[in-house]
Amino acid sequence: MRTISNKKDIPIRTLPKEYGNGIAVSKVSAASFLADDETMHAHRHDYHFFVLQEKGTTHTEIDFEQYIISTPTILYQSPNQVHRALKVENIDMYILIISNENIHPDYLKLLQSIAPLKPLSIRHKELAIVRQAFRLCTHLYERKSDKLYLSSLQDSCNALAGLIISLYLKQVRPSESLSRFERITNEFFRLLERDFLTEKRPSNYAEALHISVSYLNECVKDVTGQSVSHHIQQRVILEAKRLLYHSDKAVKEIAAILGYDDYPYFSRLFTKTTGMTAVTFRNKNRE
Repeated sequence: MRTISNKKDIPIRTLPKEYGNGIAVSKVSAASFLADDETMHAHRHDYHFFVLQEKGTTHTEIDFEQYIISTPTILYQSPNQVHRALKVENIDMYILIISNENIHPDYLKLLQSIAPLKPLSIRHKELAIVRQAFRLCTHLYERKSDKLYLSSLQDSCNALAGLIISLYLKQVRPSESLSRFERITNEFFRLLERDFLTEKRPSNYAEALHISVSYLNECVKDVTGQSVSHHIQQRVILEAKRLLYHSDKAVKEIAAILGYDDYPYFSRLFTKTTGMTAVTFRNKNRE
């Protein structure tokens, strides 16, 4: 069982000391899944989490959005995502847990550029090769007495991670085929994920991209249908929800953590965006 630690008041599951190599691979049944009660409580990881669900049904929640997975599916969860299992039925599932240090730098860079990712259904042909890759990694993981144990395990797990990333990338258009509007929008979201705690004005992002605010808004709205301000607010509110759920800090303290010295303004923003007060959200989601 993985251990729970607290960082910024959001529970983080960490690999125990016996997984000192920073890699763990296993096949999971419904019984073993349900035996780990902590998976049913919202948390996030300090590692990368790759999943293949071969069969069965999983009801899961990722960053307060619920999914029902009932077909062969791959799933990647980054260290930043908050999630919990709600219900599992008759599942056969493989999981790979791997630390930053063990992932190939190119794969890590790709994951950072395309995350967060949603569950992705895969076809029979793709299922077969992902299953084979997981089985190989599982077998190698058990061969701890091999002289080249860690290097062979790292290589096989990176091949598996690369395979899963490539399947996700099939859903992403290559950068050379993107319009200028799309490239600018992608770059805006990259900056937003990095800077949302400190930069709240569209002008901050426009300046970083060396374009005008009006042109940035034109690009983002054309691609997403929403304004730059909308996306900034949504990212901040997501983080607010995480902190409200996972900490007992006062709303005023959470506002300060998120970069809002004007607490009444933050309170109004949360209510306008979610349709309920921050306190109501906290109480509703802890029932």
